[in-house]
Amino acid sequence: DKERISLGMKQLEKGAPTEAAAGGSLRRGETVTVTVLEVRDGGLEVQVGEDGATGFIKRSDLGRDRDEQRPDRFQTGQKLDAMVTGFDRSKKPTFSIKAYQIAEEKQAVEQYGSADSGASLGDILGEALKKQDD
Repeated sequence: DKERISLGMKQLEKGAPTEAAAGGSLRRGETVTVTVLEVRDGGLEVQVGEDGATGFIKRSDLGRDRDEQRPDRFQTGQKLDAMVTGFDRSKKPTFSIKAYQIAEEKQAVEQYGSADSGASLGDILGEALKKQDD
């Protein structure tokens, strides 16, 4: 009954999330390759592909360890893999290298075995120390 069309000026801006980029091809939890556009103190401004949507990677999402969370270790033009973690109020995607690393590790554990499938590192070291004492 009430078919409506929504238009906005933001869709005309360069790097604005297009229907294909924001709503169509990018999904939460998806891994994408992004290019660093700008290095800031708070994180990285990145872009998906050549003319895809632009987004942001917060400083805390640059890596798992604290020493990996330095924006100055990245350079403009550098390509890296990141996971789409969501979309902000203006529908721009937010990315995380940290979430990508965690997901990659989980996948490796599932593929090559898990901690409960065998002995833990503590069990192995405990056995080695017992043998050394005997």
